[in-house]
Amino acid sequence: MRMPEIECTLSRCFLCTHCIPEWKAAVAVKKKTLLFHKGQTIFTEGDEVKGIYFVYSGVVKISKQWGAEKELLLRFAKEGDVVGFRGLGEESIYPISATALTETTLCYIPNDFFEATLRTNNSFTYQLLQVYAAELQRAEKRMRDLAHRDVKGRIAIALLELIDLFGLDKENFIALPVNRQDIASFAGTTYETVFKFFGELSQAGIITTEGKKIQVNQPDALQEFIKM
Repeated sequence: MRMPEIECTLSRCFLCTHCIPEWKAAVAVKKKTLLFHKGQTIFTEGDEVKGIYFVYSGVVKISKQWGAEKELLLRFAKEGDVVGFRGLGEESIYPISATALTETTLCYIPNDFFEATLRTNNSFTYQLLQVYAAELQRAEKRMRDLAHRDVKGRIAIALLELIDLFGLDKENFIALPVNRQDIASFAGTTYETVFKFFGELSQAGIITTEGKKIQVNQPDALQEFIKM
């Protein structure tokens, strides 16, 4: 359930960062700032696209159905990222789902205002094009990894990407606690496989786990799995 609108400073999200200063007054009128609690669905694969979202704070997982009961986690979106642009196009339906992994604040603008923003703000349009290009490159790399790397290499890549995305907390755990099922979905494998491999990594001292918290003690050892 979406919460009531909350305060927005018109200064931190992708839209406000890249639009011309004169456009911010229009943004203030047209946008909605929405709060989603941990685990809440933002939109679901197959939903009609009515607008686009910009992450103000928090973390969102972007996923797609993979078979009858499986989920492939495509990426994580955090502060400054754009969510929902995969649904833009002729069909106007979301080919992916978005779920809040933490308490998340999003800036939402409807399609008509989004199109007006593209026509009016050259810098915003250019930066969004860069987002599209980066996403395409990332998606192609993910498909290569799924097709050509063994499962241990894919799990190792997932752990190192989480470090790169979120950094470490003061105790050197990955700053975002992630459950085993989401890691499995991110690596294109099963919960059971991740659980078993984590046991091997823990026994070897390569990682330490406390519930959803993961500490990578030997990043170089994970790299060795990727090279195999």
